[in-house]
Amino acid sequence: MVLAELGGSISRALQQMSNATIIDEKVLNECLNEITRALLQSDVQFKLVRDMQTNIKKIVNLDDLAAGHNKRKIIQQAIFNELCKMLDPGKPSFTPKKGKPSVVMFVGLQGSGKTTTCTKYAYYHQKKGWKPALVCADTFRAGAFDQLKQNATKAKIPFYGSYMESDPVKIGVEGVERFKKENCDLIIVDTSGRHKQEAALFEEMRQVSEATKPDLVIFVMDSSIGQAAFDQAQAFKQSVSVGAVIVTKMDGHAKGGGALSAVAATKSPVIFIGTGEHMDEFEVFDVKPFVSRLLGMGDWSGFMDKIHEVVPMDQQPELLQKLSEGNFTLRIMYEQFQNILKMGPISQVFSMLPGFSAELMPKGREKESQAKIKRYMTMMDSMTNEELDSSNPKLMNESRMMRIARGAGRHVREVMEMMEEYKRLAKIWSKMKGLKIPKKGEMSALSRNMNAQNMSKVLPPQMLKQIGGMGGLQSLMKQMGSTKDMMGMFGGGDK
Repeated sequence: MVLAELGGSISRALQQMSNATIIDEKVLNECLNEITRALLQSDVQFKLVRDMQTNIKKIVNLDDLAAGHNKRKIIQQAIFNELCKMLDPGKPSFTPKKGKPSVVMFVGLQGSGKTTTCTKYAYYHQKKGWKPALVCADTFRAGAFDQLKQNATKAKIPFYGSYMESDPVKIGVEGVERFKKENCDLIIVDTSGRHKQEAALFEEMRQVSEATKPDLVIFVMDSSIGQAAFDQAQAFKQSVSVGAVIVTKMDGHAKGGGALSAVAATKSPVIFIGTGEHMDEFEVFDVKPFVSRLLGMGDWSGFMDKIHEVVPMDQQPELLQKLSEGNFTLRIMYEQFQNILKMGPISQVFSMLPGFSAELMPKGREKESQAKIKRYMTMMDSMTNEELDSSNPKLMNESRMMRIARGAGRHVREVMEMMEEYKRLAKIWSKMKGLKIPKKGEMSALSRNMNAQNMSKVLPPQMLKQIGGMGGLQSLMKQMGSTKDMMGMFGGGDK
């Protein structure tokens, strides 16, 4: 889970503040000290943390706030904004365009996971409709070409490299020219890993950059190097024009804060983070949703993007229709389990839901959770259509449960446990009853004129109440920063 410990500590500090009867200077200081401690333990630079604390105190002047103000909300918003500011250099990186050839060069330290990240980056864009290709200009590390070749073959991405040629500049130029002729629109050049003290390797990197003329240079950094990231990032930036950063190995690392904040301080935006070894354990890094998840506020737009990825377009209206009716059957649960397994790491998906703390799904528990989902699906495979399509849990009497357990080769208590999970999910699902689904064609008009008033008409009453009524909805929309993100919750917005 991305910075689970840091997210958990910050969420707890905010929760303790929310539990206080009166918000005074003492409560504010305790909350800020707790957050400061969490950030320092996560290796965020001391100066950045100190500046953040000073800025929040300037914004939240408790003496000047009138009695009617919601102090908790103002403090939470100030913390949210300052964390965003810390991680956002304020300028976007170069974005490749489909159909137009772009060259992207990857640089980084030895062992930072650069070659794997090249393939993940290519695979991510391939799924979005690009035609990527990989060029191995790493002639320094034995086995680099073999690794890239293996990764690229697995992901079905064309690649170029040589066992005989030792000049990385020549390989880089040949590979780029070849893939431009083949109409690839995203040509990714992997270079040798280096250390900031190795002048010769830096010179080689400059030469590859001059010869291949990349549109974007991406610096790949291992999150575990903590505050040393600052010096390393600056050394690379002085040699080639680093335009973006990808932070790797963010799984299970509380120390990732140092990498993120140090990179933000070099004024290059973080564009992706690697959260595991698998091809799909790769997340787009977007500051607002990321901070929102750190604070336990969820990331609706990211969650809906995941749903758009795994639920076929023609099934999306049907899914939304079922949501609005509020009838939750075992068959719907089965279909949603299928979707969850396709979405990638469960902890990553859960952290996008508001109210879920990052610590609810510790790293080691993911396999266990996925195994449980598969076990439930096996049990549901032993059910009749009547049982799967009924929304009445009373239908499942003891004899039926014994029959299902026998058919699936499981214990009856496991079937009972699954039914308890079904009841719990049905309760959550029922809260979506009354979701008003705009008809086809209405969605874009609604997203153009989206305001809290319109939004409140679409939301189910229970959900509106949970958010905190119209006031809560307005502040949520402000936080999300765009109506498109809000519309994403309902399968809308321009894609």
